[in-house]
Amino acid sequence: MYLPAIEGHVPHEMVQALRAFLEFCYIARRDIHDTNSLSDLGNALERYHTFRQIFQECGVRVDGFNLPRQHSRLRYSQLIRAFGSPNGLCSSITESKHIKAVKEPWRRSNRFNALGQMLLTNQRLDKLAAARVDFTYRGMLHGTHLEPTFARQGTCIYYT
Repeated sequence: MYLPAIEGHVPHEMVQALRAFLEFCYIARRDIHDTNSLSDLGNALERYHTFRQIFQECGVRVDGFNLPRQHSRLRYSQLIRAFGSPNGLCSSITESKHIKAVKEPWRRSNRFNALGQMLLTNQRLDKLAAARVDFTYRGMLHGTHLEPTFARQGTCIYYT
């Protein structure tokens, strides 16, 4: 869908690079892999690396392609052989979990013996989340104890 839309508006090598990249992504997301699909995966990645030089030549990526997720693609074939198909796993999921589990607790710490503080923060947040689920299940978080008093006084309460 995208390739025909950009055809003729960008250099042909850019279209070829994007085609190889999309092909790599589609092959990598397959549920089942065999020797042929891994070979196709390697060929698509090789073509992408060949054609992506046009982005540097045209000034789109002057400094090159030193991007972590692109670097990890070099190991896809090896990882699929070792651990099986990723079945459409998206690495942004782990990034969002990393932010919640590491970056936010780090910011809350005083940076002295931060690991212990971060682990304690995560432990407390997990306990709070579990308590909230339990309290919701028991109906304890619906409304407040002051609602009847506010109702008698005609005061409105808004919940978020």
